[in-house]
Amino acid sequence: MMKDGMAAPTGRDMLGWVARGEVAMAVGVIGVILLLIVPVPTLILDLLLAISLVSSVLILMTALMMKKPLDFAIFPTVLLVATLFRLGLNLASTRLILSHGHEGADSAGAVIQAFGELMMSGSFIIGIIVFAILLVVNFVVITKGSTRIAEVSARFTLDSMPGKQMAIDADLSSGLIDETEAKRRRKELEQESTFFGAMDGASKFVRGDAVAGLIITFINAIGGVLIGVLSHGMAAGDAANSYVLLTIGDGLVTQVPALVISIAAGFLVSKAGVEGSADKAMVQQLATNPVSLGVVSGASGLIGLIPGMPILPFAALALGAGFMAWRLGRARLKPKVEPVIETKPADDVEEPIGTALAIDEVKIELGYSLLGLINELEGRRLTDQVRALRRALAQEYGFVMPSVRILDNMRLPTQGYAIRIKEMEAGAGEVRLGALMAMDPAGRQVELPGEHTREPAFGLPATWIDESLREEATFRGYTLVDPSTVLTTHLTEILKENMADLLSYAEVQKLLREVGPEEKKLVEELIPAVVSTTTLQRVLQALLRERVSIRDLPTILEGLAEAAPHTSSVTQLVEHVRGRLGRQLCWQHKGDDGALPIVTLSPDWEQAFAESLIGPGEDKQLAMAPSRLQDFIRGVRDVFERAAMAGETPVLLTAAQTRPYVRSIIERFRGQTVVMSQNEIHPKARLRTVGSV
Repeated sequence: MMKDGMAAPTGRDMLGWVARGEVAMAVGVIGVILLLIVPVPTLILDLLLAISLVSSVLILMTALMMKKPLDFAIFPTVLLVATLFRLGLNLASTRLILSHGHEGADSAGAVIQAFGELMMSGSFIIGIIVFAILLVVNFVVITKGSTRIAEVSARFTLDSMPGKQMAIDADLSSGLIDETEAKRRRKELEQESTFFGAMDGASKFVRGDAVAGLIITFINAIGGVLIGVLSHGMAAGDAANSYVLLTIGDGLVTQVPALVISIAAGFLVSKAGVEGSADKAMVQQLATNPVSLGVVSGASGLIGLIPGMPILPFAALALGAGFMAWRLGRARLKPKVEPVIETKPADDVEEPIGTALAIDEVKIELGYSLLGLINELEGRRLTDQVRALRRALAQEYGFVMPSVRILDNMRLPTQGYAIRIKEMEAGAGEVRLGALMAMDPAGRQVELPGEHTREPAFGLPATWIDESLREEATFRGYTLVDPSTVLTTHLTEILKENMADLLSYAEVQKLLREVGPEEKKLVEELIPAVVSTTTLQRVLQALLRERVSIRDLPTILEGLAEAAPHTSSVTQLVEHVRGRLGRQLCWQHKGDDGALPIVTLSPDWEQAFAESLIGPGEDKQLAMAPSRLQDFIRGVRDVFERAAMAGETPVLLTAAQTRPYVRSIIERFRGQTVVMSQNEIHPKARLRTVGSV
């Protein structure tokens, strides 16, 4: 019985299942296996031999037209199926030859008879020689060469995988590619290694097929003659003529497709590293040099003049090559026509003095030896990495960093660099081109030969090692960074430290102009009637100073609209906006388990900070004794160092009214520590206490 709502499959549905590719493939493989067991009539054998011939041509044409080897990734499987198919046909034809060979030349089918008569030309000796030559060409030349190329390609592909994988990871970490592109490249790299490894094994099938063809042919010839003489009473000469003709015809009709498929395999494995179809690649690389074609033309003419040589074919080749060389030479010498643009001579106008007052917001100065970073460097140019960095910071923090100007400075060390923010030096360092910076994730010194140094962004111990030590460093678990990424990482940290200073009045206006159409009304009502653009700038700068993203600008504007009518203190406005951004803050600092790790401030310290606030109204200041401040700093350091040793990065949780003042103290000695108030904890956030001050 069928359940309600389920209909019984119809005949059309069943046909659809049969028509599916996997079912057809399974039926085909079973059919090949049956060829090894079940006798086959001559008519069906002719059809299957024709399919073998035509399919080999299809495989060869497909291999020729592929732009790159991975476009024909199924080739090893095709090679296996084709080899099994030919062996099945060989066994089926052997059965017919030995059973009915005494009946005449057509006893094993018309295809075998035609091949035997065509190649033997009335003499089985000629057929044996032609068959032997085809076998030698296939086995010794094409198959052996293809096998060697596939073996070497597989070895080098597997050896280069770690380097290619690290290059993908470096591009992903520097922002040049996204996660989707990285996954696609990793998958393509995995397919490439799998393909060449499979081709290395599949080439053994072709060699085995050639050996099997030779053995089967020998058995057919000897066994057929013996059967004809002993079982059917034929004369030795007649038996040899009949059975050898059929055997050679059978060998040729199976070896010709094998030869064609071997050629296809040779084309495929020898095409690694060449883009485009084979014909275009060969024409592009062989027939585009007029000097080479001119030499070919002259050599052909000289060979044709040798006494006894037929002059006609060599003269035709000489004329053809000479004509092509002449055409290509004329094309290269022909001047390129460029559009003429009429220009008037520019007046000698002195550059305004005011242009000298302009300053660069962000600037990188490079030593002389580092100018190569601007050009192509293993596919990762410094300019591309900086562009990707600006895009990543814009997505993370909500505004576009100013353009970074890169120029040389001969006063710097040859391999040194300096990063300037508004013309003031914010960071400097040195990198070594042609080397890699190795760092131990545990913070220990790298135990490899090289130049010991400090990583410029975080001050961690590092070592510049030679490129040849990459594999050993990777095996030891060290982190490897190329020179351009070292500089870009340093630039990233400096930009994060100076985001507040880079958010200018003009940038704030630009952010307001780019808000969505739904928030335009809020901006019009809020600015400048309730909050001035300058006040908004100071609030945004205060958020960025603590590395809080301002990407959710509508929520920030809503928070200002709520608090601005009641206070004009920027500090109070910032605290209210932070409360509105509680969900974002809790998500930003949560741990791997999804909970927010916190270090609480004891009631004694909360009371001490509250009692130390002096001043009228909202203009309060912190006035705590220096000795008490030292005790507080010591306590914070001890708690957070213990948490860091345990692998935790907690936030310090305080009361709302004291948070700004606690933060003002902590940022002086531990700027990376996040200080949150209880008002900023989202109701759905899970908390995990890791300590208390």
